[in-house]
Amino acid sequence: MSLRARDIMTTDVKTVQPDEDVSDVLTRLARASFNGFPVVDDEDHVVGIVTQGDLVDLFQPSDRTLWIPIGFPPFISSIDYAVDISWNDLDVGIDLAKHAGKPISSVMTEDVVTVAPDDDLDRVLELLADENRDINRLPVIEDERLVGIIAREDLLRTLRDERELAS
Repeated sequence: MSLRARDIMTTDVKTVQPDEDVSDVLTRLARASFNGFPVVDDEDHVVGIVTQGDLVDLFQPSDRTLWIPIGFPPFISSIDYAVDISWNDLDVGIDLAKHAGKPISSVMTEDVVTVAPDDDLDRVLELLADENRDINRLPVIEDERLVGIIAREDLLRTLRDERELAS
């Protein structure tokens, strides 16, 4: 019998609500042993997903990169160095104040890739290893409700265990 998503998934899924404050979610994520939350409505329907990357983008916008041209005559061309000046305490404090009160729905990814409990191991592997997407976790949906989640770590552990059983 081949493995299915239901055999791999974690059923105790930590989630957030769309109206939760960005700073609250950031605090919860900083304390978690994983790097993203499914965003669910009151009926456990997945409406988005939020990751560390989504939140880091709020605090490190590209417009804070200072480009410094280095080069003096008689050089024909200069070399540009990028210096990121966004991570001092003042900037982080300003960013926290600026984003306080914003709902997580304003930064979440709405187009969530999911699987069904009966999807096979190959489908899960195909999605988590897709070169065009950078997916680290797959919500498992049954009857339009969140019933579990599969992280890359879960998949790797399953593959390791299957290999050990086969040898």
